[in-house]
Amino acid sequence: MATPPLLLASASTARRAVLEAAGLRFTAEAAHIDEAAIKQAAKAEGLKADETALILSEMKAQRLSRRYPDALVIGCDQLLVCEGQWFDKPADLAAASAQLTALRGKTHVLETALVCMRNEQILWHHVARPKLAMRPFSDEFLAAYLALEGEAVLSSVGAYRLEGLGVQLFDTITGEHSAILGLPLLPLLGFLRQNGVLLA
Repeated sequence: MATPPLLLASASTARRAVLEAAGLRFTAEAAHIDEAAIKQAAKAEGLKADETALILSEMKAQRLSRRYPDALVIGCDQLLVCEGQWFDKPADLAAASAQLTALRGKTHVLETALVCMRNEQILWHHVARPKLAMRPFSDEFLAAYLALEGEAVLSSVGAYRLEGLGVQLFDTITGEHSAILGLPLLPLLGFLRQNGVLLA
């Protein structure tokens, strides 16, 4: 058992699956913050997407670190940026269709931030930037894709699940697979080893 106990500040099934597959023992709990308001304020202040993702990760971690001061809390967030525009999780399938149409044939970056905190103190942070080039898929493919995937795509900032049918949307992908899923695993494992949470 990890000492201190690990706590993932997220309700994401994909992030939980990443940690579980790596053999980590942890608990997970959603950290409820007003993400939309924070993003709006960050844009108004002229902050970059990576800076905003770090702020969101920090606020999620802090929310749970306040309640569980002895735990090592992992906070994560991810922003999709394409040609300077930020994209959020689509509200419905119509929005998902519009978003994928906007991303079609273009390369986007997933600004994926990770913060580790204990007793409300940041111990470490990291930002990964995987790049994904969407192929110029047909309208027919898009309609079939959304019909098959359904509302599952609404849980992703990109309106796709790379671990599923969504992989067919792409020509090339650069970056760690787990970072695309929302949690840069290899840097996190390095931090945990350096701090005695995992065996070196």
